[in-house]
Amino acid sequence: MSSVLQPAVTEDHPPTAAKYRPVSSHLAIAPPVSVVIPAMNEAENLPYVFKTLPDWIHEVVLVDGNSTDDTVAVARDLWPGVKVVEQRGKGKGDALITGFQACTGDIIVMVDADGSADGNEIVSYVSALVSGADFAKGSRFANGGGTDDMTFIRKLGNWALCTAVNRKFGARYTDLCYGYNAFWRHCLDKIDLDCTGFEVETLMNIRVVKAGLKVQEIPSHEYLRIHGTSNLRAVRDGLRVLRVILRERSNRRALRRRSSRSSVPAAVRGEVS
Repeated sequence: MSSVLQPAVTEDHPPTAAKYRPVSSHLAIAPPVSVVIPAMNEAENLPYVFKTLPDWIHEVVLVDGNSTDDTVAVARDLWPGVKVVEQRGKGKGDALITGFQACTGDIIVMVDADGSADGNEIVSYVSALVSGADFAKGSRFANGGGTDDMTFIRKLGNWALCTAVNRKFGARYTDLCYGYNAFWRHCLDKIDLDCTGFEVETLMNIRVVKAGLKVQEIPSHEYLRIHGTSNLRAVRDGLRVLRVILRERSNRRALRRRSSRSSVPAAVRGEVS
């Protein structure tokens, strides 16, 4: 997808360059960027999240998961133009899908609301996309990345699940269960998200590979949650991730069998017209 947008030509206004947004000292882009932030009772953390968001962002979409604190009021105070969307269902996957549907930008960035992500890194994700990638995947374990918020057991589990995805789907990921990602909006038509929980990141990572999309990993540093406690449960959500991997692998095998069967002439299969 080209990052150059040409305005309509009229008699009164000759052709001019599209409005570009400077995103760094050496890069300016035309595609609008939407940032999706799923949040539930994150009023104390949002000041840290919004403080690092670049001012050239086209829109911020906050998906409120029925918060009982001042999450929405704080978001509107910090970013007056924020688009607040009420989450009807439950779970992070459901919240993200709701947020994606509300986006108007050509590029969508996923950011957690707990203060663990640095919004200044968004420029790296966007740079990868306008340079040719379809999906810019954050990685805490790529060279230059890091994490302050993973126990040894969680690191081991992430490594095991990541290895399984790489072997079964031909991926080359260094990280699997990380929620800081960015992509062109058209990618949503090819990955068809249909899960509600924390396993949504794994599902996205698998389906972009299955769809043949160009993926570029972006080194990212994950910081500790600033306030509150996470809803993530290592064992429970790890099992949900594993079920997604097994289901997607099973679906892939079934598709291969159907494709192989359809390529065999009817006469050979013993069918008659």
